[in-house]
Amino acid sequence: MAAETVNPRSDSSTEQEGGAEPLDSFDPAFALHRGGKMAVQATVPVRDKDDLSLAYTPGVAKVCTAIAEQPDLVHDYTWKSSVVAVVTDGTAVLGLGDIGPEASLPVMEGKAILFKQFGGVDAVPIALACTDVDEIVETVVRLAPSFGGVNLEDISAPRCFEIERRLQERLDIPVFHDDQHGTAVVTLAALRNAARLSGKELGELRAVISGAGAAGVAIAKMLIEAGIGDVAVADRKGVVSADRDDLTPVKRELAGFTNKAGLSGSLEAALAGADVFIGVSGGTVPEEAVASMAEGAFVFAMANPNPEVHPDVAHKYAAVVATGRSDFPNQINNVLAFPGIFAGALQVRASRITEGMKIAAAEALAGVVGDDLAADYVIPSPFDERVAPAVTAAVAAAARAEGVARR
Repeated sequence: MAAETVNPRSDSSTEQEGGAEPLDSFDPAFALHRGGKMAVQATVPVRDKDDLSLAYTPGVAKVCTAIAEQPDLVHDYTWKSSVVAVVTDGTAVLGLGDIGPEASLPVMEGKAILFKQFGGVDAVPIALACTDVDEIVETVVRLAPSFGGVNLEDISAPRCFEIERRLQERLDIPVFHDDQHGTAVVTLAALRNAARLSGKELGELRAVISGAGAAGVAIAKMLIEAGIGDVAVADRKGVVSADRDDLTPVKRELAGFTNKAGLSGSLEAALAGADVFIGVSGGTVPEEAVASMAEGAFVFAMANPNPEVHPDVAHKYAAVVATGRSDFPNQINNVLAFPGIFAGALQVRASRITEGMKIAAAEALAGVVGDDLAADYVIPSPFDERVAPAVTAAVAAAARAEGVARR
């Protein structure tokens, strides 16, 4: 797939139904999206009958026969090992919620061009007209022979956890839910650098996460895996703790490996003395709760467009502040992670993406900052050309070390 700077299907003079003025006549976002943001582009010429006979019949038959006899040749003689399916059901699209598969397509196209731009990975948007877990799993399993990996995108929790788990059990290609793991990788990278800047070790830190959805659960798991001192996760009803009788299976599991301090009650109460706040939920955290955190705390308020703690407030009390927005320093942006993670996994034909590969990605991402580390620079820009190669190399090496690489 290829993103094109000129869209041959563009026609800004086309009127909307009913003769109304076209939306793109007054909004540049509509103008950019007209006709879609991507197209298929051939990698070989078809200029004459000789080219045609090689690209299609009869030459293509030789390749098909060889793959039928040696199935692994599909990686060498098709695009399989360089293409990812970006799969959604449209139930949790950005901050828009359950808007359906058709309305999700602009986001999925955007994801696909980010794969290409930042990781050199081709990607195909696939929006499914079903939300049932069994149907989604079966559909993706049947599509899988065409792809080298599956990026699950904007599927609501808790279904996303089961869909990812079941697909990885049934497929021998990487399955990665970016809303979970991409966010977790970039958060860990920023937190490592914030700790380094402050002369602290991860093991000394106590974190509080606001949000027990896909991102919150994945961040908690990754921070525990990376060796953080303690982490508590809060949902709308307060800290997820073993003494609550209203927990879903996912949250019961979460309560089993988090909150060593045995906290209960509200998010605000949990923040008293905490070293780290991580927001992936929306809403607003009262200023007095932020003020109650430990001296030199870190505030990562990542809700978009409105962070849980506005940076102006966070800077009064925190040593390092990060958001999910591009107009403030230290943007926690998934595009720093998923292109390089898939590029590395595809490079070695990994059968899955392991925890070790994700932690390696976070460490590589943190390492890009290097000696330029500062309070307003704990995470690199998505446009830093060092990012994708560093993450790609680290993920490929980790896949080999963990025994999931096939070349």
